[in-house]
Amino acid sequence: MTQDAGQRRFSLGIESLVVALFAGLAGVAGSFAIASFTPVFIAGAIAGFLARTLPGEIITFSILVLGDLGDQLNTVMALGLSVLLFAIAALLGFWVEKYVEYRVAGVVSLLLTAAIAFGITGAFQPSLVAGVAAGIVVLVADLITPGAVGTTTDSSATQSPGRRRVLAAIASSIPLVFGGYLLGSRVTDQSESASLDVGEPWAGPDVDALLAEASEKSLTVSGLEPLISDEFYQVDINSTDPDLDAAEWSLKVTGDVERELSYTYEDIVSREVEHQFVSLRCVGEALNGKKMDTALWTGISIMDLVEPAGPAENCCVMLRASDGFYEEFPLPALENGFLAFGMNGGPLPRGHGYPARALIPGHWGEINVKWLTEIEILEQEVDGYWEKRGWHGTGPVNTVAKLHVINDLGDGRREVGGHAYAGTRGIDRVEVSINGGGSWNDADLSEPLPGTDVWRQWSYTYTAPPEEHEVVVRATDGTGELQSREEASPFPNGPSGWVTRTVR
Repeated sequence: MTQDAGQRRFSLGIESLVVALFAGLAGVAGSFAIASFTPVFIAGAIAGFLARTLPGEIITFSILVLGDLGDQLNTVMALGLSVLLFAIAALLGFWVEKYVEYRVAGVVSLLLTAAIAFGITGAFQPSLVAGVAAGIVVLVADLITPGAVGTTTDSSATQSPGRRRVLAAIASSIPLVFGGYLLGSRVTDQSESASLDVGEPWAGPDVDALLAEASEKSLTVSGLEPLISDEFYQVDINSTDPDLDAAEWSLKVTGDVERELSYTYEDIVSREVEHQFVSLRCVGEALNGKKMDTALWTGISIMDLVEPAGPAENCCVMLRASDGFYEEFPLPALENGFLAFGMNGGPLPRGHGYPARALIPGHWGEINVKWLTEIEILEQEVDGYWEKRGWHGTGPVNTVAKLHVINDLGDGRREVGGHAYAGTRGIDRVEVSINGGGSWNDADLSEPLPGTDVWRQWSYTYTAPPEEHEVVVRATDGTGELQSREEASPFPNGPSGWVTRTVR
């Protein structure tokens, strides 16, 4: 083989790789167009697999050091792997074409891409569309090349057919990628239940009155989130949220019971409902982080569903979710458990567990399982999802007073504020020191909301000293116990310590 022929083959190989990568991008966009950012999106499925199978040490490092960036990096890695897998399918199409008389690279790429996507997600329609998108790019690029791929040796190959192939791949992939993105972005976070004849049990005068009460009781401190959170934090084990149909969803009560029961969505929402203010806090957040929020939830008592099954008086219960998450806790904790299907006067958003989620008072956020599908009564203790990874977040939440706002009032005074939370123990007092803990003064507290598991706002105004100073806050819970001063990392039992900020 001459040097020129070798260079041409090398160039064709590189150009085929570039075409394959653009085909991979188009395939991922095709999957996204139909599946949106759900578990049946190819990258969503891979991201979920990575999150569930990576060693606990890596997950813990990601939570403690990277925070939300860790989840974003996992998603980016999953997207890259998705493109790579589809690109390999395209390259195999080019390889097959070298040994046949016909231009079959596009068809082979389509079939292999669809097969890969279906094997990973189990979803036929988005897999097929992914294959079609990737196949179109390969086919268009293939038609630009004179002769069979990898076999051209005449002088026409010097007319830069490879360049035209790459440009054709780019031109054909751009509309597919942008079109797929636009189509896939159509799904909103708010779940719709209009197809079910359930009315709106999460709305009405009672809800309006409670939301108005929360608004009236919120402190008027600039920059301080009100008692009903503007944006409720969201932490999940997967990068994508389940997209469940309430008409097909059910909640089962299983395990050590006299009879196993199953409830449909209509069975649940047709019952007499309650509206409860409940706060949640993430066990993996930083001490002064912002993964602690409050909402008005609509639902029913979990025990109203469990007791008819005749549960044995055993030690524990396991809650299981449709996304593969599960969490175990003592059975007595279920006695005040709440099954929520509404949030702040609307149906439960998809990202917060639609159709229904558990709220277990006083415990860390992850025990409040979203997308709940099963309540299993256990005969003996079994580690939950996070306990298997070294965390112990099923106990009562730690008391905390957070400092999130420092306002200069323009007259020599400073205003500081935040939220305080102690689970079902409640907050009785918040104290502020402006000299690093040398002396303390009581902060103003918002009037308590109805409920047994809610936060309170606090604020304190003082004349600022001319020099740099340390503002420290601490809370006392409803039992009279002072918040622990001992600083502790979120791992494994949740963060603790007094929040301190330097004011200049």
